[in-house]
Amino acid sequence: MTGDVNPYESLREQIDDAATYVDVPDDALERLKQPERVLETTLSIELDDGSIETFRAYRSQFNGDRGPYKGGIRYHPNVSREEVLALSGWMVYKCAAVDIPYGGGKGGIAFDPADYSDAEVERLTRSLATELRPLIGEDEDIPAPDVNTGQREMNWLKDTYETLEETTAPGVVTGKAIESGGSEGRVEATGRSVAIVAREAFDYLDREIGDATVAVQGYGNAGSVAAKLIEDQGATVVAVSDSSGAVYDPDGLDTRAAKEHKRETGTVTGFSGASEERSNRELLTLDVDLLVPAALENAIDAEIARDVQADVIVEAANGPLTPDADDVLADSEVFVFPDILANAGGVTVSYFEWVQNRQRFSWSLERVNDELETVITDAFDTLVERYEESDAPTLRVALYAIAIERVQRAASEAGSWP
Repeated sequence: MTGDVNPYESLREQIDDAATYVDVPDDALERLKQPERVLETTLSIELDDGSIETFRAYRSQFNGDRGPYKGGIRYHPNVSREEVLALSGWMVYKCAAVDIPYGGGKGGIAFDPADYSDAEVERLTRSLATELRPLIGEDEDIPAPDVNTGQREMNWLKDTYETLEETTAPGVVTGKAIESGGSEGRVEATGRSVAIVAREAFDYLDREIGDATVAVQGYGNAGSVAAKLIEDQGATVVAVSDSSGAVYDPDGLDTRAAKEHKRETGTVTGFSGASEERSNRELLTLDVDLLVPAALENAIDAEIARDVQADVIVEAANGPLTPDADDVLADSEVFVFPDILANAGGVTVSYFEWVQNRQRFSWSLERVNDELETVITDAFDTLVERYEESDAPTLRVALYAIAIERVQRAASEAGSWP
């Protein structure tokens, strides 16, 4: 992984690359590359030992032309202003790519929750919710889980907001527990869309996914669910990894057993169902049919891309390839199915959750998964049609062209204030 690539600059470069293939005025294009507002704040909480510690926190509202701002909140030491800007921008184009009526937002706190007690994480989450209170709302900005956050943190955010506002507003956040207004299927949604895109990709390329070998880099929620569901399609998952390293077996891993091992030990390393251990870099360059990068952004730079042997990449993480890596892989004729489609299951089912909250009516798991299947496959079909009919050099460029057109059309139809 390269540490010196600014993810926000990567986003801007991706937009510029796609702009060649759309009819958008230069001034409008520049607007589409800039956030509308960014909250940068310092949170101070009392730790369990009575001391006070401060933390940097952010919330970027990148663009609201197509609807309320939507995007997760992550807890990670590497959270920064540039990262949050990029992630919120990617959310704009992700929502547009799958044609759901949201804009894009993103937030986070720069810390590692593993270093703090549950009580300290709760106090910090509620402090963040208090700061976000003027910005968020069911029709304004709707946070969701991201790296190192989940149902628990969303429940705390919702409770803090509702308590301070003296109201009931389950749609103010998504990714909640079922009992707190969450949706069936939300936890697996990101991994499920990755598996759907992988299936559709192999079908598009006239290959059998059941014959594919697969490596999954990153074994959190998205990566582990994607691995399980891709394995269920008949593929052989030969390697998985997390921040501690990778495990490999050419005969295939039991993805569910690997996940249980990680749950019990905190890492996939040491998994008895693997024949050997590898580094994360070695996993990325294995001779496999399908590579699923499911960790953090910038996991594959140009240097690593030159050694990639996979024929197909389906991006489960946000921005796992640098722009230079994209160029290398395009020259190598590796098919990269972009993040703003592949991992859009999370925001899509978050949209379903928000709709259910507004209607005060719950959908069955079967309906959620059926609706998700329709959204993702329709977006996939639109993408490959655009890719084949245009002279766009990559699937990513073709998809960004679609998304940019949709966002700009909404902005144009709304008009401008004097």
